[in-house]
Amino acid sequence: MAAFTPSEHIQHILASLPTKPGCYLMKDETGKVIYVGKAKKLRNRVRSYFNSSAEAYPKTLRLREQIADIEVIVAETEVQALILEETLIKRHLPRFNIMLKDDKRYPYIKVNWQEPFPKVETTRRVEKDGSRYFGPYTAMWAVQNTLRTLRKAFPYLTCDRVITGNDERACLFYDIKLCNAPCIGAVNQEQYRAMIAELMDVLSGRSEKVMARLNHEMQQAAENLQFEKAAAIRDQLKAIEYINQRHKVVNPKMTDHDVIAVARDKNDACVQILFIRNGKLVGSDARMLGGAEGEPDEEILSQFLTQFYSDVAEVPHEIILPNEVEEARIIEQWLKDKRGGQKVTITVPQRGDKHALIKMAEENASEALRMIRAQWEADTHKHEQALAELQEALKLPAPPNRIECYDISTTQGTAIVASRVVFVRGAPRKSEYRRFNIRTVSHAGPDDYQSMREALTRRFHRYQDAQQADAPTDPAKTDTDETWRLLPDLLMIDGGKGQLGVGVEVLKEFGLFGRVPVVALAKQFEELYEPDNPNPIILPRRSQALYLVQRVRDEAHRFAITTHRNQRTKIGMASKLETIPGVGPKRRKALLKAFGNSIDAIKAASVDELTAVPGITEPLAQTIKASL
Repeated sequence: MAAFTPSEHIQHILASLPTKPGCYLMKDETGKVIYVGKAKKLRNRVRSYFNSSAEAYPKTLRLREQIADIEVIVAETEVQALILEETLIKRHLPRFNIMLKDDKRYPYIKVNWQEPFPKVETTRRVEKDGSRYFGPYTAMWAVQNTLRTLRKAFPYLTCDRVITGNDERACLFYDIKLCNAPCIGAVNQEQYRAMIAELMDVLSGRSEKVMARLNHEMQQAAENLQFEKAAAIRDQLKAIEYINQRHKVVNPKMTDHDVIAVARDKNDACVQILFIRNGKLVGSDARMLGGAEGEPDEEILSQFLTQFYSDVAEVPHEIILPNEVEEARIIEQWLKDKRGGQKVTITVPQRGDKHALIKMAEENASEALRMIRAQWEADTHKHEQALAELQEALKLPAPPNRIECYDISTTQGTAIVASRVVFVRGAPRKSEYRRFNIRTVSHAGPDDYQSMREALTRRFHRYQDAQQADAPTDPAKTDTDETWRLLPDLLMIDGGKGQLGVGVEVLKEFGLFGRVPVVALAKQFEELYEPDNPNPIILPRRSQALYLVQRVRDEAHRFAITTHRNQRTKIGMASKLETIPGVGPKRRKALLKAFGNSIDAIKAASVDELTAVPGITEPLAQTIKASL
């Protein structure tokens, strides 16, 4: 193999690199960032991509062939370089970097302990606001199940009342024993906070004292023949026991640990995390990584740690890994800062309980990777089969790799919305979903045909503008986004022959009839109608093509209904203003004008803010607040 010789420009950069810590951004000939890295000494690290040591790494060879420019950013410390690298990767999404394929935030249970009467809620964002956070949970449904169970044992507040203890009556939750009603003084602030403190003990895995107290109170109630009270305490104990059973005991001596392992298969990498809190396994999750081809496990783990813990709400005091990572001490310092100055340790156990947990995580990672790959392969095969079947049934010149489907949603002519969903190679591409608020149809009555005509006309006008971006027909409406530039391989309209006729007319207006295949999907029997064919095409009941058509249609319908429901709610709320005694059309308009046409702003306004609106008296403002 001939020795690689970088360009004169790159050679000049390599010769002038600093020896300080920092980050480097490698760019291609278009100026796009294709790789971001960090270094203890920029000069040594960047130059290593162009010497003989790089010959052993195919990925590095491909990378350096595309490098046209290198930008360096000097940092004061290695920790700052680490933080900067993570920020730059998120900003540029370089294709040669190892990347988490999703950056989801885990759900937590939040207790607003800083408030006099703390509430309990869910959140995906942890802030330093005095609240206590418990988690992470791997799914929101798990959080909701936990809270539903906990509320039976600890009936906490969920309303927005200002708690004075002097309210005349409690809400329905008090009657069904899901709130202990501090609003009416049934419990005072000290008693309520004591209950919430016990709830937090249970969430922290320290429920022994709580259960001992409840057991004692249950026995006392039974001895005093207070059987109803004893039964209520028994139900509380069952709820707490259920929460405890959900958490597998690992080792009582292990308090706050994350166990991480990697599984590899060809170019795929999967990282498994086990969350251990107070000696119990409270959850686990598997995360896929892209760009891991040819990278050693140590580099994958290092990149995973910086990306994963940059957004995670809770940093444990110990992270257990299967391999040493080169920059472990720097990462520890960075995590210590994120943990508010509390020490964080990265360990690689060789034996004992922690080593056994690594083995458990590795087995789970391998199984997760196997299942994910099997799912991908199965889905890909089914998608290809569905597209092939659809091509054959419709006699298309090629598989319909890009399908656009349109649907109309309306109720008696109000808030008319058209939706467009896009499926690429049999899978939904939600980034290209679009909505059209129909403007040309009179609200005196519904007209689905005219609504469809407007939606399709606007879509293909944007196609024309995208094709003529240098000389747009209407600069105000020009949209050169790729989603408009591409024509569908199949245009699908949710409706019957009438809607199909509208689609054909629009395509002819734009000179696209014959270039863009179009079909209509009848709602009742899921029959496909083609132009100039009086007989419907009926796909086999168990065919993949039918399943694909159903998925496309259902997604278009769901997307249209969601938008329409939101618009209808706004219209309904505006109309609701006029149902309030004393608020007619004139005062409604004045309110909407004063609060920026926002019902939410009116609902959130104080009585003083409402009375500032012309025609709104203080009694009427009180009525508006009560009604909304």
